[in-house]
Amino acid sequence: MRLSVEELVMRRVVFNQKGGVGKSTITCNLAAISAAEGLRTLVIDLDTQGNSSHYLLGDAAEGVELGAADFFDQLLNLKLSPKDTSEFITATAHPRLSVMTASPQLAELESKLESRYKIYKLREALEALDSFDRIYIDTPPALNFYSRCALIAAESVLIPFDCDEFSRKALYQLIDNIEEIRADHNAALKLEGIVVNQYQARSSLPARVVQELRDEGLPVLDATLSPSVKVKESHEAALPLIHFAPGHKLAQEFVALHALLHRA
Repeated sequence: MRLSVEELVMRRVVFNQKGGVGKSTITCNLAAISAAEGLRTLVIDLDTQGNSSHYLLGDAAEGVELGAADFFDQLLNLKLSPKDTSEFITATAHPRLSVMTASPQLAELESKLESRYKIYKLREALEALDSFDRIYIDTPPALNFYSRCALIAAESVLIPFDCDEFSRKALYQLIDNIEEIRADHNAALKLEGIVVNQYQARSSLPARVVQELRDEGLPVLDATLSPSVKVKESHEAALPLIHFAPGHKLAQEFVALHALLHRA
């Protein structure tokens, strides 16, 4: 189920039904590295909290005229002249890095979108969007309309994982849900790997949990991410770590993770 090194992923979703596991941090830092390495990169923020939007744009995220909610809203207003997907995308201050911002309005639209079965529209739009080399999709901490849209639109999924028993028990159901999406809606979807976040190498419990997951045959990635206050600082500065503190250990761990995922 894990991708071979020969396969190139263009559309990647970062998903976990559990909140606080680092979805937005992983999404934005990997995207920033892709852009810094010369790839035209897009982040799509589908979480109503808008953490990825604020991480990449800072306070300017509040003033964005068109974003993800507007993209989905036009699907419900077929009498209006449809806008091109590019019109819902905002450039960041970093070269080659853009974002489709989230807003609380996404929650207001969800039930209407679901009842009208618009679940394939994001995939259709992204397949027609040829101006980006990499697309990263940040998802809500729930298996809802938007996370299903993302899983249907993506080629691969990364699962952020914290090393505790609660997260471990939820992981199995999460993988089953991804498998169901793959079987019913997106046969091309691959589980690219499990990203161990907040990993404390000197603690026995995380090392044991990771080894047990690997022994079970789950695709736990070798590149892990350490806990660090630098993450909070970089969020406050609205600068991914590759720009905020490029020499920091965690920034280099993100670079190593990115290299692992793109080693083809």
